[in-house]
Amino acid sequence: MPGRYPVTFGEVELLRDLDRQHGWMLSKDGVPQSYVDLEDPTYLDFEYVRLMADVIDVLPDGPLNCVHVGGGACTIPRYVAATRPGSRHIVVEPDAALVELVRSQLDLRSVPKLKVRLQGGLEAIAGIWDDSTDLLVLDAFSGAMMPVELATAEYMADLARVLRPTGTLLINLADGKGLAFARRLVATVRGTFRHVTLLADPGVMRGRRFGNLIVAASPAELPVDLLTRRAAGGLTQARCVYGEALTNFVAGAPPIRQGDAVLAPVPPPAVFGLE
Repeated sequence: MPGRYPVTFGEVELLRDLDRQHGWMLSKDGVPQSYVDLEDPTYLDFEYVRLMADVIDVLPDGPLNCVHVGGGACTIPRYVAATRPGSRHIVVEPDAALVELVRSQLDLRSVPKLKVRLQGGLEAIAGIWDDSTDLLVLDAFSGAMMPVELATAEYMADLARVLRPTGTLLINLADGKGLAFARRLVATVRGTFRHVTLLADPGVMRGRRFGNLIVAASPAELPVDLLTRRAAGGLTQARCVYGEALTNFVAGAPPIRQGDAVLAPVPPPAVFGLE
């Protein structure tokens, strides 16, 4: 049922998509958090989620062992379950009431081989076995801001610990003019992972407007040529930046370390029509 629902950390709103019979938007404080189509989990409404799916689609065929830090309506777990049957999912979400809402209202129980850990990102990853994960998705936001404690070099080292040698890390971040936070986060990821690429809408990549950027990282080589073609040929016509171009993007920005006085950027109110 559409409406506002109290959750552990505030209130969320469920909105029906009037253009798609089974489409639903999960929003918090006016900020869209997740979109799911309950009959077609391969339909991805948000541009940045489609970029994540582009990366997932170029990974070797077969089921994946996945960890998702940040639950929401579990859009990516639903997508992977549909496109790679037999995949296993651990979803990390500290908001117990939100999880129960998604279970009851958005049919989360229909997703096979999915377990939820009611923990924060730091605590949950500390409890994951070494070399156990093929795909690790970090898409955790407090409102519209990424928790900085999940962007540090120390946390990246723990994420690397749980990834298999061929595993892939996907990070969703948001930034705007100047991309100072994005540059530091990419520098942080490059300090841990040998292979890193960045995907985003060209306007966002140039810092002309606030939006989402996707970092893909792995101990193993990423199929950047294929990924570049897929990203450029999609609806977003996104850029894929890696190698020397990514070095130029970072422009000497220092990594983020635990205790650094760093603030994740806050989107301007106009981004979500909140003015």
